[in-house]
Amino acid sequence: MRRFVAPLLLIFGLSSPPLLAKEVLRVLSWPGYNEPEQVRQFEQRYDVKVEVSYVGADDELWLRGSRNQGRNFDVVAVNTAVLQRFIDHGLAVPIDIKQIPNAKNQLARFQQIPALTRDHNLYAMPYAYSEMGLIYNRQLVKTPPKSIAELWNPAYKNQVLAYDGSAHNFSVAALQLGYKNPFALSQQETVNAVSKLVELRRNVYKFYKTPEEVIEIYQSQPIALIYANYGSQQVNLLKKSGADIGYIIPKEGALAWLDCWAILPGAQNLKLAHAWINFTLSKEMSRQLVEQQGLSNTTQASKTSNPTDKLIWLEPVENAEERASLWTRIVAGHKKDGY
Repeated sequence: MRRFVAPLLLIFGLSSPPLLAKEVLRVLSWPGYNEPEQVRQFEQRYDVKVEVSYVGADDELWLRGSRNQGRNFDVVAVNTAVLQRFIDHGLAVPIDIKQIPNAKNQLARFQQIPALTRDHNLYAMPYAYSEMGLIYNRQLVKTPPKSIAELWNPAYKNQVLAYDGSAHNFSVAALQLGYKNPFALSQQETVNAVSKLVELRRNVYKFYKTPEEVIEIYQSQPIALIYANYGSQQVNLLKKSGADIGYIIPKEGALAWLDCWAILPGAQNLKLAHAWINFTLSKEMSRQLVEQQGLSNTTQASKTSNPTDKLIWLEPVENAEERASLWTRIVAGHKKDGY
């Protein structure tokens, strides 16, 4: 029926300037990254409407972000590993750093990250991160651990919680074995990592999936060490539950995810997309990540790590399918004797 409105208005002499719909910025993001109040502030400042869609897993983010050649969204929050897929498929638009003045507020460690550039083009702007360190029970571990190797310490047999994840665990084993690149293992290094993970399986009480599961186990079992796959969020949740814990970054370094804002081919207004990224690096947005989500931002010093700590940003692994298949067999051995 809309096609008949204008002619009717003209017939009755009631023509008036049409009401223009507000421009829409389509954001694909993770829960907690775009609180309603901050979104409203951006909408008011730029007189636009922001539509935020949320994802719960990297696979979902890739599927939704890449659909329709990346034209369903304007900006996306993506980690350094998944970002490579977007760049490889031509689904990331180069960022003009001159349009993001708040980038100057970022800490030094986020100023030059090779994974964010390709062929001299910048494809993403760091926003939030968390490292995967070691949580220890102060009541059971009197001396703070220094190495990731403590997860394998027989003194803590059945007192260790580790994460149930194939890609990460092979990389953790690679760090413990001293391999140069934990994301690109040779066939022999993979074999050695399998043996190391079988050893780990024999030392852990359980492989967990969620931070809430860890709290439940911690409150009922004498857990000495936890591989903190969820980093600072996990630390904060345990402390809120009353746990007497400490947290360290191992000397070998800690795997760390770094979520960044990238612009997709669907962005119809590149200036607005850049304005969104710049806005998220403001003090207000950065502060809410820490205070409301328990995450670390890229403009303030973290409470759970030091500038000198070695953080190893996630990268795509040499063969995710093989790691997943091998990990399934390793975990299965947790229920029966032998691998």
